[in-house]
Amino acid sequence: MKSPINIFWFRRDLRLEDNTGLHHALESDYPVLPLFILDTEILDKLPGNDARVTFIHDSLQRMQAKLQDTVGGSIALYHGKPLEIFKQLAQHHQIHTVFTNHDYEPYAKLRDDEIKTFLTQQDIAFTSFKDQVIFEKDEVVKADCNPYVVYTPYMKSWKEKFKTYTLETYPLNLDQIIKRFDYPNLSLSDIGFTRSRQVIAPYNTSAALIQNYEAYRNFPSEEATSRLGPHLRFGTVSIREIMTKAIAEENETFWQELIWREFFMQILWHFPHTASQSFKPKYDRIQWRNNETEFKAWCEGKTGYPLVDAGMRQLNETGFMHNRVRMLVGSFLCKHLLIDWRWGEAYFAEKLHDYEMASNVGNWQWVAGCGVDAAPYFRIFNPTTQIEKFDKDRAYIKHWCPDFQERSYPEPIVEHKFARQRCLEVYKSALD
Repeated sequence: MKSPINIFWFRRDLRLEDNTGLHHALESDYPVLPLFILDTEILDKLPGNDARVTFIHDSLQRMQAKLQDTVGGSIALYHGKPLEIFKQLAQHHQIHTVFTNHDYEPYAKLRDDEIKTFLTQQDIAFTSFKDQVIFEKDEVVKADCNPYVVYTPYMKSWKEKFKTYTLETYPLNLDQIIKRFDYPNLSLSDIGFTRSRQVIAPYNTSAALIQNYEAYRNFPSEEATSRLGPHLRFGTVSIREIMTKAIAEENETFWQELIWREFFMQILWHFPHTASQSFKPKYDRIQWRNNETEFKAWCEGKTGYPLVDAGMRQLNETGFMHNRVRMLVGSFLCKHLLIDWRWGEAYFAEKLHDYEMASNVGNWQWVAGCGVDAAPYFRIFNPTTQIEKFDKDRAYIKHWCPDFQERSYPEPIVEHKFARQRCLEVYKSALD
């Protein structure tokens, strides 16, 4: 008779240290098989050289090496649909419990419900833990138990709750890991991918960066942002570790950026329709122009507005764009060109290394004016005066858009004053 085992299923938590679900699995009574599923439902929609897939694969191989060096175990890597993989595993193992960490996106919730139903039918327990946020779901809500839809009161309530919160970390004891090398390991080529030439940068949470964050974060030519996005997205670092550093350095602005992330996560959790529909339904009445030629020019960084073009070229070349510039390029697409925010959201989803649905959707709806706590529709960034505010010496523009003073550089795709007036009229007619 087979001996019972437990499974820990890695998803958005690609680390061994301070991993809530893994810790609980290793504290259980049975040997633990670590598992990662390269989900074809997700991968089949990505380009074959996607940098995020390279990053995930490299992170898994580092974890593999550590497990093999320390306890002689390994992570079982499977490629396919998660439900089919669990059906295979249930045939070959006597599984007592599947441990994992919560995932809050609409697809993940459906996937987990489906797998939990199957496992329950097989008398296998499915246990999930909070790991990628400090507060989730209904943990920070208004007095009437309704979710916050404005950031500032959410942030204040979050901080108040945090005062009495114990920031627990989870020690790692690998003794329960199954000591076998013969579980499947897959190369990038095994799953139909090639190594990306784009590299996801290491994150920087040094004391100097956090202390100076407020002073320099709005200037795109400065290396003054943490680059934490993809690391939090894929869980290669613990949010508890990062929050501890932010609080230790006493920088409110850095801390509040982390709270923004949780604000948008709980919005997507409570209002999953916002993944594809405006939070404010009347904004779905806007008559978008959706000019494909202009959208292509925006994507390629050829709008004739240097700060917009520099941002898009940085994105296309590196998979990253400075946050201040993201606001400008998003506003430009929606308000200057009157192109549906969903087009921009989809393009960012394809290109951004730190793409995370809740924040991406939340921020796109913010610039379009249709989301929670959004910028009012009449707030329209001037792409020329933004240069004077945030890139006065043109250092960022010169780096990413070196042709901006050459004859070959395109004329502005639309005149600002005209575009502003057109936007106000289109929005007003839809919203009145």
